[in-house]
Amino acid sequence: MNEKEIGELRRRFRPEKSNITHVRGCYVNEKREIVSQFDQSLAMMTQTETEEILAILRRTLSGTLGKNLIDVSFDTSQVVDSDEHKLLMALRQSALQDENAVQEFFFRVTQSLVMEGNYMILLVHDAYDVPFRSADGFQQEDASSEVYSYMLCSICPVKMTKPALSYYAHENRFYNRDADWIISPPELGFLFPAFDDRCANLYASLYYTRNAGENHQEFVDTIFRQEIPMPAEAQKETFDDLLGQALAEECSLEVVQSVHEQLCDKIEAHKQNKEEEPLTLTKRQVSEVLSDSGVSEERVAAFEEKFDASFGAEAALSPRNLVDARRFKVCTPDVTIQVNPERSDLVETRLIGGVRYILIRAEEGVEVNGVDIQIR
Repeated sequence: MNEKEIGELRRRFRPEKSNITHVRGCYVNEKREIVSQFDQSLAMMTQTETEEILAILRRTLSGTLGKNLIDVSFDTSQVVDSDEHKLLMALRQSALQDENAVQEFFFRVTQSLVMEGNYMILLVHDAYDVPFRSADGFQQEDASSEVYSYMLCSICPVKMTKPALSYYAHENRFYNRDADWIISPPELGFLFPAFDDRCANLYASLYYTRNAGENHQEFVDTIFRQEIPMPAEAQKETFDDLLGQALAEECSLEVVQSVHEQLCDKIEAHKQNKEEEPLTLTKRQVSEVLSDSGVSEERVAAFEEKFDASFGAEAALSPRNLVDARRFKVCTPDVTIQVNPERSDLVETRLIGGVRYILIRAEEGVEVNGVDIQIR
């Protein structure tokens, strides 16, 4: 799925646009026990409650593609005959009315998901009359090209608030607010089937994880039986390690600056061109970046070998997971320097009298602990 398709579905989660009639779910305690279940009609809720429920569900389609939103593809054999795909299809086709399928899904989640504290599983089904869109992008709301039937799962931590003193303006007095349990934004969830080319793709699902450092692989193994890319934060750590190990003595400040700048340029160009498909880089494309940065063929070959071992030869990585386009940081065991990525040219390394130094060119406006200083 691309950003435009995700955005189209996100706009569905408004009271005036959604066809969602009820929400199913269960409450799970810290012992992985289902404490209660519910099947509640949105029509029986107040407008505020409905909006809050839809807002929680909408968060499951938020974040960055490749970092928080991850495409999961099923093998053909899974779609033809597998327990995990049959279960998802039963939930979707019955609009969550197949009681055996719902209970089996709750059981699989509670047995596989490792999450601290209490949480809630929310399930909804929706049927979307996809408006016809002409080749020039013009959308006709009253002309439907097909009906996209899908289910959305959101898994939300339930946390205890702290007692606090509150002021009620309409009563002009203070009250003590007791501690209470509240539903937090979703930690993970998924959409099935995927909405590819504005059509249902039974061979794919869109998986969501709030934390870029945790992808809950144990949940993915149980629900999809598929491997997904390592968490975005782990991708960056692994990529940084690969550069340092493979490039060895050629891994200079200038090379890292060049790699950072080239990847940031690709991200910016993708954004400026408003390309719909997510930006990814293959091993060959990363190798070209290294070559353009002055890395020798021998070290590029060493990087490719380590890339295959860490990510897989056919891996396609999002450059947004490999560099922070908003920050350029230089660290020693005792000092951390943060530089505007657009002015990393102000930093250089030099060997003076046999001692290694990091030099920062400073013209004016130098402050130390908020105090303007003069460099003599």
